[in-house]
Amino acid sequence: MNVLAMPVQSLAAASNDHDTSSDTAAMAAALMQSRQTILPKRLAAPGPRRAELELMLGAAASAPDHGQLSPWRFIQVPQASRGALAGVFATALLERDAAAKPAQLAQAREKAHRAPLLLLLIVDGLCGDAEIDLPERIVSAGCAVQNLLLMATALGYGSALTSGKALKSDGLRSLFGLAPGQQALCFVSVGTVQSCRGARVRPLPADVVSTLAPDGRLLPGF
Repeated sequence: MNVLAMPVQSLAAASNDHDTSSDTAAMAAALMQSRQTILPKRLAAPGPRRAELELMLGAAASAPDHGQLSPWRFIQVPQASRGALAGVFATALLERDAAAKPAQLAQAREKAHRAPLLLLLIVDGLCGDAEIDLPERIVSAGCAVQNLLLMATALGYGSALTSGKALKSDGLRSLFGLAPGQQALCFVSVGTVQSCRGARVRPLPADVVSTLAPDGRLLPGF
């Protein structure tokens, strides 16, 4: 941009646009850096209201989606359905460890009742264009869930992603009606933060990137 040729009004507008962009970038950075994992057992009611959940899902829907396949979705698990999920968790534990003690089974069941909002993230590896492979679909799902977590943070809620061996169990697949090609990636818990640990130390920008040199070497940093 040749600022010398711009009228005063345009220079002022460009300056304002730059200031606005800088402010927006700073707000976005602050939001992303403030997000942290809060264990589901530290998330309590109230959870997101319907309008807030709609905002969170709308943010998820803005994720990159090669081919517009919509290869992922969230399944909400309301309180009335937590008992069925608790049973799946306990059964999955028994399938892995037939000697599991009552206390361990109770703990497995209890995990289904944590956090006021519980979602299961599903990815479909078979829907739509077969040329768009599973890793791309999983990346899209990852972007979607990160958007959802950031919106939850912006709304003042804590959140967490949890996984576990039960995600691959036949009982869980049956409970959620998963078709062939569909995979359960993780649970998403959202609620009001009761307690949290101090923010962890984040990697520095130079720690998460390298640069391909003309001679083929990978150089640390950028």
